[in-house]
Amino acid sequence: MAEKVREGRGAEKRAGRAVIDADVHEMFRSIRDLAPYLEAPWRSRIEVADGWPGPPGLPYAYPQISGVAKADAVTSDGSPAGSEYELVREQLLDEYGIERAVLTGGFYPTEMQVQPEFATALAAAYNDWMMENWLECDERFLGSVCIAAQDPRAAAREIDRVGAHPRMVQVVLPTIPHDTLGKPFYGEIFEAAVRNGLAVAFHQGNASATAVGLPTYYIEWHTAVAQSWQSQLIGLIAHGVFDRHPDLRVLMIESSWTWVPSLMWRFDYNYRSLRREVPWVKRMPSEYIRDNVRFTTQPMEYPDDPEHLYRMFEMIGSEEFLLFSTDYPHWDFDSPSQVFPKSFPKDLREKILSSNARKFYDL
Repeated sequence: MAEKVREGRGAEKRAGRAVIDADVHEMFRSIRDLAPYLEAPWRSRIEVADGWPGPPGLPYAYPQISGVAKADAVTSDGSPAGSEYELVREQLLDEYGIERAVLTGGFYPTEMQVQPEFATALAAAYNDWMMENWLECDERFLGSVCIAAQDPRAAAREIDRVGAHPRMVQVVLPTIPHDTLGKPFYGEIFEAAVRNGLAVAFHQGNASATAVGLPTYYIEWHTAVAQSWQSQLIGLIAHGVFDRHPDLRVLMIESSWTWVPSLMWRFDYNYRSLRREVPWVKRMPSEYIRDNVRFTTQPMEYPDDPEHLYRMFEMIGSEEFLLFSTDYPHWDFDSPSQVFPKSFPKDLREKILSSNARKFYDL
């Protein structure tokens, strides 16, 4: 059976199907990997024996057989899945003929609510580490700028410092539960992203929570956590981020997307009645979403009738709305050969697999 699967994937690659993966998680083995990229006094905080161990992880015990990773992505030496370039190349880039893979990391200093100077230094160290250890390894990789948003001015300087790298394509932010990143306080981040021709991507982190915080079980969190993207998206529009930056491109990564039609309807309905409160918002909320916001395929819900999923897609009103993603190396990885139900027309599948991302990132 395994041989047949490999033959099928090989045939798909030989057919020349282009695939751009918008969500690949590169990982460091330990926070100490960043030590060579830190100046004093920050270096000593992680390289001493009892130094800072790194940010806390999600407090759930993952109920999958290999934890957060898919089983074959587990490394031989016990380091985090996604930390070995050779394995990423073999299992993802080469196996599926990936033309470009956008690295989205898993380390988000924006989640740190203390010591903003330290968080800013860690973000810069992570960018230098990622560029040297990943972007220089393989030309298929594209990078995301890591920042500490709690100091927007320093974050903007970091975007300016590394944003000119030819394979940096976006700034990545976690969907934090304690603030709306669309507030004017964070405005310099979006200004810097637009100034450098970068998109802004939102991804969940270990601090992302639901409307009731952290529920009892992981299955509850994993089902309800899309609320964190919804809150950030509503905030971007309500605070006028797209009115100030009409060319801003935003990507919601790993949020799912079938909730988007109902949010558009509800937001438009409320805007008709309540727009006097936000006079700087000049257009219907759904228009900003269609024009400026994109989503990734993974995770994608699969109703019993696949036609229902395609109808949900049609309700959004844009064929450019979705970008393909695998979420490698995580347990809910999606293969490009299996992600779409047959209800999605072939030409649309091809757009989602590559050309939508090519246009969004201006590749």
